[in-house]
Amino acid sequence: MERRAVRAALASAVSVVPWLAAIALAAAPSSAGHGQQIDELQMGQEVFEELKRKGEIVESSPLYDQLRPIADAITRVAQPRYEHPFKFYLVHERQPNAFATPGGNVYVVDSLLHFVKNKEQLAGTLCHEVSHTIHHDTVTLMKKDTKIEKREVGAAILTGPTASHILAIALIGKLHSLYYSRDVESRADLTGADICAEAGFNPWGLVWLFQDFESADIGKRPQLLSDHPDNQHRTAALQKHFRERPEVFGKFSSDPGSGHPLSVPKDDAEVFLQ
Repeated sequence: MERRAVRAALASAVSVVPWLAAIALAAAPSSAGHGQQIDELQMGQEVFEELKRKGEIVESSPLYDQLRPIADAITRVAQPRYEHPFKFYLVHERQPNAFATPGGNVYVVDSLLHFVKNKEQLAGTLCHEVSHTIHHDTVTLMKKDTKIEKREVGAAILTGPTASHILAIALIGKLHSLYYSRDVESRADLTGADICAEAGFNPWGLVWLFQDFESADIGKRPQLLSDHPDNQHRTAALQKHFRERPEVFGKFSSDPGSGHPLSVPKDDAEVFLQ
């Protein structure tokens, strides 16, 4: 997604000394308690408003007919695990991707629905992203980030030096470069597999997506996979998880041929994936 407008606005902000960022970040709650809940909701809302302002939110599309039933089933299972309502939005971009922000918003790039081969692959991706939110992974990552630029902190100070606002400004510029550790990614995979299974979706879908990723043209590989570490390790961890819980996963087939194809419009597929 294009970030030039954000960067241009931040470039004109007042510069402040680096220790202000440290103070603001130190003030952010470190637990999953009430304070963090408020911060996450504020962060997510600011990111949503920025995406909406730039016209990246797809408000109406036939693709929602395929996304919503899957998202609704996942939400019914995942919602009790998180403090704020999960909401799913399509955003427009050529590179297949999906990302979640604090506060419960999950964004699915429309081209992803043309990349995945079946509902199980899409469900696995959504369950993975929802799991990052449940684990508060994005907030944790942003708090650890020491590369917040002075002008970003300056922009936050102009509108109120809240930790959530500073983190939101930093997050807006990093939506496509959130780099979680292998352990964090694997934890989201495993939690996502549990959610998918409980929601009635074959959790092998994410494994199939990893396998398809290996054979995809490099220009068409989902960024949600290309930016993430060690897919082979994550696949092995998922398969081990499935073996260790046969009472949950034993009823699901590992055969990709058992997947249920998505019924998506084909007229714009070449535009997305060319």
